[in-house]
Amino acid sequence: MQIAVIGASSCSPEEYEAARTVGYLIAGNRETLVCGGLSGVMEGACRGAKEMDGTTLGIIPGTAGENPYVDVVVRTGMSHARNALVVGSADAVIAIGGGYGTLSEIGLALKMKKAVFGVGTWEIDGIFRCATPEEAVLMAVRASRLSRPSGSPPSPRESH
Repeated sequence: MQIAVIGASSCSPEEYEAARTVGYLIAGNRETLVCGGLSGVMEGACRGAKEMDGTTLGIIPGTAGENPYVDVVVRTGMSHARNALVVGSADAVIAIGGGYGTLSEIGLALKMKKAVFGVGTWEIDGIFRCATPEEAVLMAVRASRLSRPSGSPPSPRESH
């Protein structure tokens, strides 16, 4: 299963550390982390996942510029349109901070009926507000596993 982490490429140190914690915990739950693959929140999340030997997927807007913690890079050349791919490929979404790009991803995720968990992000209807990164991951992992179609096998990482 895949959990998307969304947020700004330019973020505060606190948001970076929150993202790093989120990434670490996603990997610890044997989920794949998907993100926009750039710096800021995306880098923090990927870095945390790699510290737990997790798998990271970065869907980048251009043809270069991914952060050093991305395992699999999808170079879209689609600019902001790639936001639909980031949230569309996830079973649940965690938003940390963020600007208008993050807002667009939240809107797309909600339109796609994805569960969105927010830590210090936009206060809009439909987002599950979480007080901590730990709470966001706990809720996202539950949502991710509940979204799996009945009878489908676990992912290779879940079966270990």
